[in-house]
Amino acid sequence: MAGGSGTRLWPLSRENFPKQVLQLIGDRTMFQQSIDRIISIFPLEQIWIIASPELCKRLHDQVPELLKKNFIIEPEGRGTAPAIGLAGMHLFREDPEAVMTVLTADHFIGDVPQFQKALVAAESVARKGFLTTLGIKPSNPSTGYGYIELGEFINEIGGFSVFHAKRFTEKPDRNTAEKMIASGRYSWNSGMFIWEVKRIMQEYERQMPELISALIQIESAFGKMGYPEILQKVWSRLEKKSVDYGIMEGATNTAIIPIDIGWIDIGSWESLIELLGKDDQGNTVVGLHLGIDTHNNLIYGNKRLITTIGIQDFVIVDTEDAVLVCPIDRVQEIRELVKLIKESGKSQWL
Repeated sequence: MAGGSGTRLWPLSRENFPKQVLQLIGDRTMFQQSIDRIISIFPLEQIWIIASPELCKRLHDQVPELLKKNFIIEPEGRGTAPAIGLAGMHLFREDPEAVMTVLTADHFIGDVPQFQKALVAAESVARKGFLTTLGIKPSNPSTGYGYIELGEFINEIGGFSVFHAKRFTEKPDRNTAEKMIASGRYSWNSGMFIWEVKRIMQEYERQMPELISALIQIESAFGKMGYPEILQKVWSRLEKKSVDYGIMEGATNTAIIPIDIGWIDIGSWESLIELLGKDDQGNTVVGLHLGIDTHNNLIYGNKRLITTIGIQDFVIVDTEDAVLVCPIDRVQEIRELVKLIKESGKSQWL
């Protein structure tokens, strides 16, 4: 899944140049890194991408080895449930017995070999009929991630412990998150899923019959002249919903594999601080910066020199046409700021 505009990383991430096409860490874009991680275990013809029409072209330019026919158009963002359902329709048509692995193009994974081993183990679990999620070992009581409670132990596969997924909890408050961490029975929800494509489509039929009906309309036009028009027409009427709410919370026979792979969801400026590290003043700096009495800030510049005096615990981002100044503990509100910019008729800055 390579859609989305990376709203919480504004003003660096924009609608036409979202985080997945940017070089945030190293000299490869987030999308290129996501392909690099799986290319040794998935042949090119089995890697499918779902994104907007504009992004599909840009993503193919970044990894031209990918097959053009494997780029699935998502006319506009409708949440992960419709996106995964549409991809599932395509894969089921290719191979009804396939195992479908759902990954995203905006994650950082430090331990790639362990991640690859986890995917191989998860395929074995999925072949037993489980809707399988990779859970991340929590490092702190984050309120920015969903949590999954571990249920009964199922088995040990490929060196990984497999549990029933007892309960999905979406982004709890701080107090609840602290209790979850203290219990030792929760993993972060990575948003990475592995399941038999026929099995997930059965769950769509059972839990989201209106969506599956719409997807069948779209599927009936696959490969036909009027497909883009039918896709656009049907897609625009779909309800926005995540696969967690739409499928996983009410699914039967779900499993979770807790893993520790140096995973970070590059979803906010806070996550970049964790990845880029800090200098001896506690500042994370990209670009040119000089400061006096400046501590524990993220300062992200473009070409201009950024200077600061007496600044602490702030995010300062300077791009060619926009500047963000925000306390670090309020970066989650950037989404609301972007909404305000749009409502103010200033969408050219989005």
